[in-house]
Formats: sequence, structure tokens, C-alpha cells
Amino acid sequence: MFILEKPYVSDLLKNTLTGLGKPVLENEVASEAFKNSGASLCSENEFVEAYDKNTAQPVYSNSENAIDWIDNNLNKGDLPQKIRLFKDKGAFRDLVKDMYPDFFYRTVKFKELDIVKAEELPIPCVIKPCVGFFSLGVHMVESVQGWNEAVDAIQNEVEHIKTMYPAKVLELDNFIIEKCIEGEEFAVDAYYDADGNPVIINILGHLFASSDDVSDRCYITSTDIINKHHDDFLALLQEIGKRAELKNFPIHIEVRTDGRGNLGVIEVNPMRFAGWCVTDLGYYAYGINPYKYFMKGLKPDWSKISGCCDGKVFAMVIGEIDSAVDRSKIKSVDYERFKSNFSKPLELRKIDYTEHPVFAFIFAEVAADNMDELKKMLHADFTPYLNF
Repeated sequence: MFILEKPYVSDLLKNTLTGLGKPVLENEVASEAFKNSGASLCSENEFVEAYDKNTAQPVYSNSENAIDWIDNNLNKGDLPQKIRLFKDKGAFRDLVKDMYPDFFYRTVKFKELDIVKAEELPIPCVIKPCVGFFSLGVHMVESVQGWNEAVDAIQNEVEHIKTMYPAKVLELDNFIIEKCIEGEEFAVDAYYDADGNPVIINILGHLFASSDDVSDRCYITSTDIINKHHDDFLALLQEIGKRAELKNFPIHIEVRTDGRGNLGVIEVNPMRFAGWCVTDLGYYAYGINPYKYFMKGLKPDWSKISGCCDGKVFAMVIGEIDSAVDRSKIKSVDYERFKSNFSKPLELRKIDYTEHPVFAFIFAEVAADNMDELKKMLHADFTPYLNF
């Protein structure tokens, strides 16, 4: 079963749903996506009735904007509770507390941020909304002064951020302060099958411009990354799935590893793979259709895939718009110029910059022994691609 929501529905997702024959909820986003396609959508009553007949069946949404609707309609089973367990970072930390007994975290109400004593925090640390999305409201703190600056920034950002996503996706009443997890950062698209076994669909390495960078600007995947980390991440997923009793459940989990087998979970995003349909990168890289794999319970044969993709890196880069830019004054974007930064672009997705602080997502292939194109993007100012 599929629930389509903003901010983005990819062509791969639309084409897959046309062929899968699984129920798709009829709503504004789905109706627009399948306009003039002849695709059959389920009314709310039909969709709920089909779900209630088998609450254990797979449900996928491309966006956590669907959480509110699920809370109000798919409440015969335990799906809303499973989603909430992962959306609330405090609740998730409580779930895995004994796995990381030395890990510091503390939840604090937005209105009480001013009274937190920075001297009592394990600096460096990170502060972020307990229920958040897309690095919004996330701040790295590397000093006592940095804490004060982060609180000031959050207080200035909150009202603007509230207008961008539904409350169930991004709640700004409660924040969580966490000790920084050291090591390389990865994002894993995975699902739990009907028996509760985790299946990894893709592993994405998160590239940063600097130690205090918290943006989602660039992710990469390669068979080298997958072969190196698959088994460790799978073991972690098995433990989380056992504790949360997950079956037929998709997740996008962010992890850091120190390279010595020590893993730290940053957060788990339920009900979906990588947001904005970025999970499609696995289709370009390995021919893995994430939506079909989840619905049909398919498992990648990584040994066969490795032989086809050695020496290649597949990347996703977000065309971010600096927060200082007045987006209402942008008249157009030079997409071709932005695309020309990549020697082998795979897909350019144009985004409505009047609604989001992003003008594009691009998928590209680069040689594993020459990552200069991507390194350049990490430090690039994208404002020159905007026409005012």
C-alpha cells in the first residue's frame, strides 16, 4: 500500500506504482501525480478498509507528511505507534539506552532552552528537534559560546520553520541535546520483511564540508561502501528490529562508525527510505527498485552487483539556497549551468524554490579514484545559478 505526499514524487515511483498494482491512496498529491495516466487510486474508505483487513501488510510513503493521516485513519493496527517510536528521537534513545550506556542525551522544551547551563553539556554536542526532518533546526555546538549562538539561532528560526512542514513531521516544542557521535556518517535504506528480518537496499555515505557542517548536501554510494559496512549495519538493524518488533516496515537510518566496529545511531526515519525520493539513487547505481523490493520482499544479491559497479561512485547533490537569499526575488535558475558541474549526470530534478530552500537534486556518476567534482560541490556557493 502506498501513500504519496509532498514534497516530491519521482518518475520512478510513479512508474513503479503503475505496474505494481498495489493500493495507492487517492489524495491531492496522488491525483496530481497520476493525472491523465489512467491509474486507479483508492478512496480513503477503500484504502482504510483494505488496510484493516490485513494490518500486517507493507505500507510505504515517500514522505513523513503522511504521518498525520496515518494517525487518524490507520489506527486499527500498531503502525502509528511504530512510527512515533522512531519519529520521537527521545523515545528512540530510551529504546536503545542500554545499548549505549555511556551516551549522553537530554530532552528539553523549546521554552526552556535559555535556562540550560552549557557548562553541564558534553561539548561538542548537537541540538535538534525531537521530531525533525531535513536538518532543519539542527545545530552543532563546539563551545559554550557556540551553545548560546545555537539557542539564539533556533529561537529565530522556529516560526519560519513551522511554515515548511506539517506538525507531525517537524515538532518544535521539544528538542534533544546529544553527545556528538564520532566517525564517518552513513544513511541506510532498509526494510524488515514479513518475518522481521532486515534487508539492506542501499548504504549512502554522507560527505561534509567541515566538522561543523550539518547539511544534507551530498551523499554517495558504491559497492565498496556496501561491502565494507553491510554486515555490521545488518547486525544493528537486527537488534533494533527485535526491540521494536518490526515486520513489513521500511526505514531510513543514519549511523556513524569509527571503523572499529563501534556504531552509533543518529536517528531512524520510519515508513520510508531516503526522503525526496533520493532512494532512487539505488536504481541508477545498482538497478535496485526500492519500492518494488520492499513490496515484493526482494533481496539484493550484492555479490553479483559488485562485479558490475567496481570503480564507480554514485552521488546525490542538493542545490541548496542560502538562508540569506530572498527566494521571492528569484526569477529563474540556470539549471544547465548547475548540471555542467558533473561529467556524467544521471538525472536532474527541478524543485520549486518558492516552496523550499532548494532548487534542484542531481544524481551523478563519478570515478572512485577521482572525487574532485563532489569535493568542489561541498564548498560551492550555489547563488550564482540563481537569476534575480
